Amino acid sequence: MNKQMKLVKRPVGMPDANTWALEENPIPELKDGEVLIQTHYISLDPAMRGWMNDVKSYIPPVQIGDVMRAGSIGEVIKVNNHPKYKVGDVLTGWGGVQQYNVTNGEGFYPVDTSLAPMPTYIGTLGMPGMTAYFGILEVGKIKEGDVVLVSGAAGAVGSVVGQVAKIKGCKVIGIAGGAEKCKYLVEELGYDGAIDYKNENVSKGIKEHCQKGIDVYFDNVGGEILDAALARLRMHARIVICGAISQYNNTDKINGPSNYLSLLVNRATMQGMVVMDYAKDYREAAMNMGMWMAQGKLKSKEDIYVGIENFHDTFKRLFTGEKKGKLVLKVLEEAPVG
Repeated sequence: MNKQMKLVKRPVGMPDANTWALEENPIPELKDGEVLIQTHYISLDPAMRGWMNDVKSYIPPVQIGDVMRAGSIGEVIKVNNHPKYKVGDVLTGWGGVQQYNVTNGEGFYPVDTSLAPMPTYIGTLGMPGMTAYFGILEVGKIKEGDVVLVSGAAGAVGSVVGQVAKIKGCKVIGIAGGAEKCKYLVEELGYDGAIDYKNENVSKGIKEHCQKGIDVYFDNVGGEILDAALARLRMHARIVICGAISQYNNTDKINGPSNYLSLLVNRATMQGMVVMDYAKDYREAAMNMGMWMAQGKLKSKEDIYVGIENFHDTFKRLFTGEKKGKLVLKVLEEAPVG
């Protein structure tokens, strides 16, 4: 049997436990050219909140009654005449919130767990890491000496953004919630400074840490923090719009920036980015980040919780801030099928 978390209603505001239903369904027999993947880990990402809304976006919404979309990684435990994959291969892709996945392999990619553990391939070497890499290098266009400000800096994407910017010779300031996370940014990840948005005035903090202004702002949160960053831009600054987690659970309209004229005054640019646009270059990015990890320049941190039954409680941590690094749900059963 396959435990699957299915979307049963579209949430308004923060999703509650009744947004999903946990079902147990038989695992279908494999057709010719299919494999059965046993999921080990599921990636929990802020973007999942947007996928539940029935609105036009860069990816179709999850339909009512479907397995909740999520990135995953697991091991092939059965094969029916597949041309590429064999039992024991480890694949990552859009497996969803479920224990098993029957697939022809489309959208899944093999990884080498001798080089890095499975959770790293849905974190720093997965979608969050790719988002950070292409967001700060291709959209942010950082160069040595830039002053880079990162919001959500202790999260899966933000923590990698800051480290890549440091590797490239930038001054990096992070915004995070709580003294512990700010200490983590500076003492473990090498940030040049940190602003605690829960206990400090963010505008004042940005002014103190970025006295000459901001060259690149990497935005994961939107709202008031985006507005504060806009007020401190340098000439030809670049703003990368990666996410707006402060707005995802709003029950009324999204709060947009009121300081947007700073873009005009400073001839700055604000550009959205979606990681899927860079898929053809993932392999090169993974090689570069893997090299930095081997050299000790890039650290990867996963916050792992256990049990598909605990999906909702774990998912909430994305929005309460009760996590550090990449949020991961371990779903492996003790006794595999097959």
